Amino acid sequence: MATINTNMSAKVASNSLVRNDRTMSATMERLSTGLRINSAKDDAAGLAISSKMTSQIRGLDQAVRNANDAISMIQVAEGAMKEVTNMFQRMRELAVQAISDSNTSNDRSALNNEYKQLSQEVQRIGENTQWNGTNILDDTIGSNGVSTFQVGANANQTIDVDFGNLSQNDNGVTLTSTTVLTLDKAPVAGDSVTVKAEGAQFWTITFAGGDSDGAIAISATDADGKSVTANNGADVTATWAASAKTITLSSATNMTDASVSRGTHAPVAATDITSRAFASTALGILDTAIQGVNDTRALLGASMSRLEYASDNLQNVSQNASAARSRVLDADYASETTELARTQIIQQAGTAMLSQANQSQQSVLSLLK
Repeated sequence: MATINTNMSAKVASNSLVRNDRTMSATMERLSTGLRINSAKDDAAGLAISSKMTSQIRGLDQAVRNANDAISMIQVAEGAMKEVTNMFQRMRELAVQAISDSNTSNDRSALNNEYKQLSQEVQRIGENTQWNGTNILDDTIGSNGVSTFQVGANANQTIDVDFGNLSQNDNGVTLTSTTVLTLDKAPVAGDSVTVKAEGAQFWTITFAGGDSDGAIAISATDADGKSVTANNGADVTATWAASAKTITLSSATNMTDASVSRGTHAPVAATDITSRAFASTALGILDTAIQGVNDTRALLGASMSRLEYASDNLQNVSQNASAARSRVLDADYASETTELARTQIIQQAGTAMLSQANQSQQSVLSLLK
């Protein structure tokens, strides 16, 4: 039947061209972006899967950077600890020298000058060793000196590193009178105020924490480990006044060499080598301090090694996850270029057939002649 109002051949050709054009556009988009899934309609399930993989991959890559930053941070701390070890070793050497009675009082005084300067430098390093503007050796970083590093793509995938408690140097103490010590600021838990009393023994006043008024702990650090007493034999107590930041001793005494510190350095601050007995005491305290620093350095070294392995593992996981995502998300160029060639040929053929279908209606005119 010959009709002109409805050209079915043209409609079939036109519909085929629309569908082919849609397929060719999708193929060209994949080739242009390199992605098989460019919108949810391309593959809804694949989009959800690849999006979750992307979250994991980006999290893993950031975790690698976190681990590397942690390693750098630990290297800073361990480098400072190395110099502290060197200074403690030199202080021990000076103590050994001062023990010998071949030294006069003037000799020991000269040796003690270097000894105390090195002690103050250890204390200064504890306060001034920083990472990204934050102290890392005075027990203030993280939670009581323990830092937590995120080394995974998800929550709670962490590694804790204890940076130790070397010393502090941000608080000073002044000998206000024979019974009063004035601090620059309120102490924190773990701070110790050391003072040489009566020229015969060191006293240590320790703070358990808090900033309220009241009695505070006081203990002797002399060679015999006896309770602190004044020359009259009376027990000495100490009272803390938070508003004035003062420590008042119950008995008057001749005090010198006052300092505030904490951690490994605190016992060392309560030593000098001005006499054979003091030098002998200092020797044992320094041995303990050196061991403490060595233990911390060993822990930091082990943490660095662990973080390096963690970083390597994270990179491997990220690499494998990227490969898995690629299989879901990325375009197969061999397949897509073949599809593009097919749709281009069909487009050309379809266009030619649509033209032929439109021309076929002209044959009706011959019936009217």
